[in-house]
Formats: sequence, C-alpha cells, structure tokens
Amino acid sequence: MSLRAVDATGVAHEQAGAGARIVSLVPSITELLFALGLEPQIVGRTGFCVHPRDRVRNVPKVGGTKAVNVEAIRALQPTHLIVNVDENERGTVEQLRTFVPHVVVTHPQTPHDNLSLYALLGAIFDRDKEAQRLAAMLEARLHEAASRAFAAQNVLYLIWREPWMTVARDTYISAMLRLVNWHTLPDVQGGSAGAARYPAFDFDRSPWLAGVDRILLSSEPYRFTQAHCDALKRDRRVAGKRIELIDGEMVSWYGVRAIEGIAYLVKQAAAA
Repeated sequence: MSLRAVDATGVAHEQAGAGARIVSLVPSITELLFALGLEPQIVGRTGFCVHPRDRVRNVPKVGGTKAVNVEAIRALQPTHLIVNVDENERGTVEQLRTFVPHVVVTHPQTPHDNLSLYALLGAIFDRDKEAQRLAAMLEARLHEAASRAFAAQNVLYLIWREPWMTVARDTYISAMLRLVNWHTLPDVQGGSAGAARYPAFDFDRSPWLAGVDRILLSSEPYRFTQAHCDALKRDRRVAGKRIELIDGEMVSWYGVRAIEGIAYLVKQAAAA
C-alpha cells in the first residue's frame, strides 16, 4: 500500500470504491473534496462547510464541527468520515468510529503539509491526477513566496475577544504567516508544558505586546468587523501599532484554499 494513504494517526487506508459515501466534519476538507472532483460521493458536511457556496448547499448538514449530530450521520450510512485533530472532539470521533467503517484523521500544521493532504485523499478516493494538479499549483505559490523578500513583522493575530485569544507559533495559522516573514507573538509553542495552542491574554498584563508591530483581527472564528478595528485603534494600550482586518479563511483554511491563501498573504505583505 502507498504511504500516501496513511493518515495523521498512522492508520493506513485502502483505496475506496466508486460507491464510497463521505461525510466531512472539516470545512476546509469539504472544499478540498469538491476540488478533487468527489462531489457525487459527499453525503454529509457541517454547517460551517460553506465552500464552494454554489454546490455545497446540496449536501445535508450534520451539525457543527464540535456539536455533531451523531444520529444524522448514522442515517446517511457513510463509508468514510473525515475529521481533524484540532477541529473535532476526540470523544465524538470515537463514537462515530463504532459505525463508520473508515475514519480518516487529518492534521496539517504547515502550508507544506497540504501536499501530503492532497496525496492522502487522492490515494484513498482514486483522485491522484487531481491531487497532483493541486500540488503543482501549491508548490508554485510556495516558490513565489520563498523567492520574495518581505520586511519582518511581529504580529498579534486575534481570533477571539472576551477573552482575547491569539495563536501559538506551532499552529497552521502562524506557519502561514511566516511565509511572508510575519512572526506571531507571544513566542510560545502550544505543545509545550502548560501552554495552549490558542492562548488567552490580557492587554494589561502582557509585556510582550510592546514588541508587536501589527495587530490582525481575523474574520473567523470570531467575526471581527471594522467597528472592532476602529475601537482598538482608539485604545491607548496599542497606540502606534498598525491595526487591520484580515480574511481568516485565507490564513487558517488548509486544503485547496491554501493556494489562494498564500497569494493573498503575499499581496497583503507586499502592500505593507
């Protein structure tokens, strides 16, 4: 069996037949499945799986990424369930594993990991050519980013408020930002003892904020708006820092969206 068919937990998957019935609990993976030409085999998705907008609406919803409707999935009789380490609850996945024959676990942590993600799904669902086409497009974007010089920036990437939350450096988001020489603060690794991958912080008690050049307010998971941006610009605690909105899908969605996301970040950094 090809090593490309081994998922993030080390489980090897045989090639699925034409009758595969796929439920995806990962928004960016759902978009990738469409890009691989698997639309006829996608039988379930979460309410957060919104791309491609004109086609995904025909696929039944099975709850959210964490608030999953187990019985709705059971009724769809899937042969394959696709989940993600960060986005789905382990207990729920184990419950679904009792009746879904094949559970494919994904965990891309860097933009380059999308290459193995394309290969994994291409191998399982007999879409090798489509996967190779996407890989060529991604590699071109990665090469473009690597061949350009960007001014180094320390950035605070906000994903939530009340409490304020950001990202550790071992997240996919932080790895995407590093492609354009943007480095997230605080300088912490979520895998280290006592650290969170998405840490909360206090503007009044975070001395590392002094080193931040740019504050990015993401459109997801919290939907920051221009009103939030304007309010933060009036906050004396961050005076002198560049504060702006950023498209969270372009930065945090892996899969096929990474191709467009890298181009988006290159354009943002070039305009700085």
